Amino acid sequence: MTDAADPIAPLLARVAAGDRQAFRAVYAASASKLMGVLVRMLGTRSDAEDALQEVYTRVWTRAGRFDPAMGSGMGWMVAIARNLAIDRLRARPRAAPGDEGTEAEALPDTRPGAEAGLIAKGEAQRVIDCMGTLEPDRAAAVRGAYLGGVSYQDLALRHGVPLNTMRTWLRRSLARLKECLGS
Repeated sequence: MTDAADPIAPLLARVAAGDRQAFRAVYAASASKLMGVLVRMLGTRSDAEDALQEVYTRVWTRAGRFDPAMGSGMGWMVAIARNLAIDRLRARPRAAPGDEGTEAEALPDTRPGAEAGLIAKGEAQRVIDCMGTLEPDRAAAVRGAYLGGVSYQDLALRHGVPLNTMRTWLRRSLARLKECLGS
């Protein structure tokens, strides 16, 4: 993968060597996306902010584990954020039925401006179009794993396939999406 295709990969290599300037650049390039993933999964901005701090601690301490041959730098960091969010969701006590709070109502309005909205809408449509190229069960598994925070084990049970089959579905589906979005 070239630096132009993945500008974060060379920065992560520098972060692994203890380069604080590179870490600042990684943060600037990824914080908004990672915050979006965490807010979507955790449900509240305050929980997401706490988790984001831990994500960057993990990025700093684990940057040497990043392998650009295995995927993009952003994908690696999204996986860290996703896994952390899943851990936090599992650690939460179960709420009693009908005991929903109003935390979502307290979130500030962070909607993008018109131009950013149009760009995001176009990108979202590309993702939707590419998701449409996947088999319906594979697309549902990808949505469950990466948007819903459902564990691979739960997805395997839900779709009635072995765990390794589910992992294969997700890996191949992500590769197809990457190829589709790259064209």
